Amino acid sequence: MNDQEKIIINGNAFSFEPGETILAVAGRNHIDIPTLCHLQGASPTGNCRVCVVEIENEKDLLPSCNTLAEAGMVVHSESPEVVKARRLIIQLMLSTGNHNCAIRGTSSDDWTQFQMRVQEYDDSSELCPVWGDCRLQDLAYRYQVEPGRFSDAGTPYPMETVNPFIVRDFSRCIKCGRCVQACNDIQVNNAIQFGYTGSNSKIIAADDKVLKDSDCVFCGECVQVCPVGALVEKDVRYRVRHWETEKVRTTCSYCGVGCQLYLHVKDNRVVKVSGVEDVPPNYGSLCVKGRFGYDFIHSPERLTAPMIKENGTFREATWDEALDTVARRFSEIKETNGPDSLGVLTSARITNEENYIANKFARAVLKTNNIDHCARL
Repeated sequence: MNDQEKIIINGNAFSFEPGETILAVAGRNHIDIPTLCHLQGASPTGNCRVCVVEIENEKDLLPSCNTLAEAGMVVHSESPEVVKARRLIIQLMLSTGNHNCAIRGTSSDDWTQFQMRVQEYDDSSELCPVWGDCRLQDLAYRYQVEPGRFSDAGTPYPMETVNPFIVRDFSRCIKCGRCVQACNDIQVNNAIQFGYTGSNSKIIAADDKVLKDSDCVFCGECVQVCPVGALVEKDVRYRVRHWETEKVRTTCSYCGVGCQLYLHVKDNRVVKVSGVEDVPPNYGSLCVKGRFGYDFIHSPERLTAPMIKENGTFREATWDEALDTVARRFSEIKETNGPDSLGVLTSARITNEENYIANKFARAVLKTNNIDHCARL
């Protein structure tokens, strides 16, 4: 394939598949075209316009997320016109609400010093709960966007804090639509959508109800994909910053699907859970239990050692003692009353392989067909 049959991006020729967008080709070849609205697995919308690129012989800049690659197309992703447009777009976004993102002009200060003096620059006493972990903030710093060109439009809607797991701060919403796509296209819950028009537009549940009174199942997919601080986990908001935590990858224990997730750990305590993106079987998606049901980890009532009941009370035992006790009692009951006096009840919170082992244990070792699953009860 010669260069005439390829797409040229920033002077380099790349092959592409039919129907592949400029953004996809660039990403596959490690060219960073920024975007705020694009969501993998959902149809591109071009809402944010941050991903615009310059294409030779085209009159206007075009969004790379929904412009298909063509043979012989020559694309510039960081030309002066593109950078100028992105700065303007980011300035407009910063004017849509409470985005005290620590934005400033050019300076020799490094990023850490800049962050430490954030309130001095922003003249704000309330920092965004995702400060330091915000895509809009990253882009504003990347393109050195200065505030003040456009007046703050504000928002007529109060913060929604009545939901059990999610805080919705409409003053920080940039209306990128990622939450709507995540809810409707990825999770297929169809609980939220765009509502109203003009300066009154916002993301709403049916009949503009609060989430707890809507069809929302609180899977938290919208929180994970939100690029700013408009959607935040209620228990995490202002309690921990992302750089204070360590991410530990593990497998969700609530069912046998095996969803991959990150435990965000601070001071040896899990303070947040997020899905591992681009990895099967869940590709970042989680259910309400997987994302928010982690309080049991640190419950004072959680068993940390085997317990054996003697004379009506439980005492702590070693694993060897507990397993020996179980094996002895199984043998005694089977000898006295026969194998069908025993039964095995498995759990949805173990893997398919562990359920298979339980089945073999019941039928091959205990010699009984009395095996069932807790999901049937």
